[in-house]
Amino acid sequence: MNPEEFANIAKAEEHFWWYRGQRKILTELLDRLPAVRSARRVLEGGCGTGYMSRFLAERYGWRMTALDLSRIGLEHAKRQGVASLVQGDITQLPVRAGEYDALVSLDVVAHLPEGVEGAAFHEFARVLRHNGLLVLRTSALESLHSRHSQHALERQRFTRRRLAAAIERAGFRVVFASYVNSLLLPLAWFKFRIWEPMFSAAPASGVLPVAPWLNRLLCWPLMMEARWIRHGRSFPLGQTLLLVAEKKN
Repeated sequence: MNPEEFANIAKAEEHFWWYRGQRKILTELLDRLPAVRSARRVLEGGCGTGYMSRFLAERYGWRMTALDLSRIGLEHAKRQGVASLVQGDITQLPVRAGEYDALVSLDVVAHLPEGVEGAAFHEFARVLRHNGLLVLRTSALESLHSRHSQHALERQRFTRRRLAAAIERAGFRVVFASYVNSLLLPLAWFKFRIWEPMFSAAPASGVLPVAPWLNRLLCWPLMMEARWIRHGRSFPLGQTLLLVAEKKN
């Protein structure tokens, strides 16, 4: 990820509509899973600022280990109060086999070169115990590659079929997979495929502050999606993919 983006995310992560909505979707899904309640030791693979490691520890009582390739990210995580920090690459995790009950990786694998994600998924399987839980979120649909994608150094986006197949090849059983951030898809497609090219928009962060009224308005569709996810339902298309899988052996 672009090192410049850490500061933007740290400022926006608590209140910005995308992060608020995605947290709500994620927790509505996790709250339904028995494995979440039984998990104790959890690794976040690619922790960014560490905000989510702290949030998940507080919500579920997990003993979180926050891992990131970037020292900048780990410095942010330390300020968040995350105690267990590891610098490392998700494709070569510096962690013993079978050490964790669950692994969470949010918005990370899109930054890997295409084809390299398989190495990360095999590493995720290696460090999880039998029946360990994997929670993965990543960017969806190459047609939605945007100026923000360029700024953040995003290298690939996934379809649900491709992501699920790669996860299963690594030794997991997919128990839930859905597109999310779906209701805003028409607006996003117009912005990324028509508006930005029309005006030759330069690469720029997409997490900069917006007016409070707009922040609330954009958050509302994600909150509606969270209610849908709460009932175990899924979306056929969207800007983001959310997947839960269980290690088979």
